[in-house]
This record gives sequence, structure tokens and C-alpha cells, in this order.
Amino acid sequence: MTQSPRITLIGGGLVGALLAQQLAQRGFAVEVFEKRPDPRLAGFLGGRSINLALAERGLQALRSAGLADDVLQRAVMMRGRMVHDRDGHSALQRYGVDDSEVIWSVSRGALNMLLLDAAEAAGVTFHFGQSLVAADFERQRIRLADAAGVEREQTVGLLIGADGAGSALRTAMNAHAPLGERIEALGHGYKELEIPPADELAATLQQLGGGRDQYALEPHALHIWPRGGYMCIALPNTEGSFTVTLFLPAQGAAPSFASLPGSTAAAAFFSEQFPGLLSLIPRFAEDFDHNPVGTLSTLYLDRWHLDGRALLVGDAAHAIVPFHGQGMNCGFEDTVVLANLLAAAPGDSTEVFAEFQRVRQPNADAIAAMALENYVEMRDSVADPHYLAKRELGALLAARIPAHYMARYRMVTFTHLPYAYALERGRAQDQLLEQLLRENPNVATIDIDAAAALFVSTLPPLPALRHG
Repeated sequence: MTQSPRITLIGGGLVGALLAQQLAQRGFAVEVFEKRPDPRLAGFLGGRSINLALAERGLQALRSAGLADDVLQRAVMMRGRMVHDRDGHSALQRYGVDDSEVIWSVSRGALNMLLLDAAEAAGVTFHFGQSLVAADFERQRIRLADAAGVEREQTVGLLIGADGAGSALRTAMNAHAPLGERIEALGHGYKELEIPPADELAATLQQLGGGRDQYALEPHALHIWPRGGYMCIALPNTEGSFTVTLFLPAQGAAPSFASLPGSTAAAAFFSEQFPGLLSLIPRFAEDFDHNPVGTLSTLYLDRWHLDGRALLVGDAAHAIVPFHGQGMNCGFEDTVVLANLLAAAPGDSTEVFAEFQRVRQPNADAIAAMALENYVEMRDSVADPHYLAKRELGALLAARIPAHYMARYRMVTFTHLPYAYALERGRAQDQLLEQLLRENPNVATIDIDAAAALFVSTLPPLPALRHG
């Protein structure tokens, strides 16, 4: 019987901790080196988005690890997008057909700690406060530095980098043999603010939540204030607060982060563009002046691995912008594919790493493209009459011919169809929707039987759909 190799993981964040647990469950000896302190002891260090959207792909990975129920107990259901217009009106655009198709708002910190506990229970060894400084791939040794800068060398097994978009292992691999790295900046940044639980707001503002327990806004929705070239969003937290994120161009004429040098200018901008929202953020000045502006980029690599010695997964290999809520879900999907491949051929890491890239890279490229498209949709199209007409026509077709039409968002978010398939099928469906609306822009007068016949005659049926 082939001896399972030792595995050395760089990065104990969400993807690293889940991958470590899955590998340990399959009998591998796994060691993890994480540059941050243990969040269970030191408290979770922020600096990255506070909460994340968990969808079916991520849930399926958690189910395979036996953790889905524990995670969902700590999550808030979001049925759809609550779109807030300039006049203060709001309307819900559902993500799916009913409450079987929802996404979940989860706390990054709470989820990371749960995954660390699960990995340790499976036998994984963690070393916190250990930053990767360099790697010698010939000698299978890495150099690490602790918080005080004291360095030491460590012998490693198979090296896997799950250390995020700023991956230190990727830097070391790229220095050893260029990976064909391309980083495309979006040119937009983000800043996080907070709506506190309703009982921390003035009584007059509490009524905005419609008596929804401790929440100041409808809790079971992802709130969007779309304004064309920019937007605000808000995701619910379990304790009643919302994490608000402002997305704006980084530079250039107003509105941009460059045109808002401090909270005074920002407050005036919010009063004008997001009526009602500013009053729900009592610590606006403090949050705006102290929270950093985050950057948004897409990472592309030609190669994710160095033969069978080192491999990158998750954001370390394919970081994307956050506008489809799929970064974590895609990374979690990576962990299941890789753990299964390694378990099937533990003695052939060269072939496993090559196969992992062959399977996952087209899907990573596809979700990167869809995430960029979704930014335009969220900040602009959700309020556009033509977009709403297409959405209405699509909903009618989904009810009439479910085997031939499913909205791309639903394919991505609620099924396990490959991202690359969802991108290609979505484009083909969109062309037909555009054709129908060009011929007749009023959905109410479109002959739905004829429209359904066009789809059935033009496109093959959808593959068998796997929901959780």
C-alpha cells in the first residue's frame, strides 16, 4: 500500500483550515503554518471583509466535512437583494424560486474558528504566528519567521499554499519558476461601516426595521443601494448588526475615495446619495476615518503548481472580486476536489496537482469573469428597466421550461454545475432573451409558448441538477 505523504499547508484561514480537516479525515498527516495568531486565543484580527455569503457550493463542501449544520446555526438567511432607490423606497429581488434557494451571511471570524476546531479534532497540527519567508523546493525546506522576526528552518512534505491573495508561497514559487502571474486591478476600492443592532439606535430609527426583532433593516436580505458607477451593500450579522460596505472608484473625479478625504465629506456624500442610510450608522465618522480602503483585483496564473512539490489553492491561485459572493465558495469547492484527488492517488502528487489545475482552472476563470459582470449588475442593472424585463421573462421561462431555462445566477449559486458551464449556458440564454425583447420589449405581451419553443429548439436540456 502506498504511504500517504506528509502535507505542509501554508495558511490556516477558511480554505486552509477546511482543506486541512478534509485531508486529515482521509488519513494524511497535516501540518499548518499560519502567520496570524490563533484567533481563538487572540481574538479574530480583521482587515478583510467581516462577513461572507455562503452558497450551495460552499455548503456542499461543508456537508462533506460534516460541518454544514454547525455553520448554518451561526448564519443568517438572505432570500434576495433588497434594492433601495434614491427616493427611499425598497423592493426585494429574490435570488431563487423560494426559500429552498437562499444564501447565508456568515461571520468570517466565527467560521474560521469553527473550522480550526474541526481540523484540530481531525488530528491537524497548527503553528500560529509563523510567516513564510522563503522556500527551498529542491531541499524541501522552508524558512519561517515568528512575530518577533526570529527565523527558523523547517523540513516540509507536499507544500500547499492556501495563504490568500497575497500568498507568500506563490511569491516563493514564482521566484523559483515564473507562474505567469497577472493581477488586474478593478480600479475600485471598498470601505466597511456598521449599522448596530436596533436597540442601539434612536427610537424613531428603530421603526425602520418594521419591528424585526433586533435588526434595523429587514434581516433576511442582502441590501443594495445601487447608484450606477458605485454602490453600498449591507449584510446581516447574527447579533442584529449589519456590515455595510461602500464600493467606489479609488481615484478620479467625485464620487471616488480620492474625492472623500475624510468623514465630513463622506457624510455629505451619504446624505445626498444614500438617504436614510447615514442615520443608521451612528459611528460613521469613526468608522470612515479609521477603517482602511480595501483594494479589489483579479489574479490569474498560467501555472498553479511546481511539478509535484508545491500547489496553490483558493485565493492564492485565483483571487476574484467579491461581487458574486463566490470567492469562499469556489475555494471550498477546491478543497473537496483536491482532497479526493490526493486520496485516490496519494503517491503521485505530480499527476494530482496537474489534474487539479486542469479541472479547476477553467472554472476559476469563469467565476472571475462572472464576478466582474456582477459588479455592473449590482451597482447599475438591478434598477434598470431592461434588466428587470429580462429578469421577469426569465422567471416565466424557468416556470414553464425548467429543463431548458435556469437563470445564470441560480446555476452558479444553487447548483453544482461547473462555473464554466454556467458562464457558457448563461451567455447562450441571454442572447435568446435579448432577441425576444428586441422583437417585443413588453414582457406582458410576449407569447410565452412561442418563447419557450424557441429555447427548447435552440438549446439542449440542462444537465441533471444536483442541489444539496
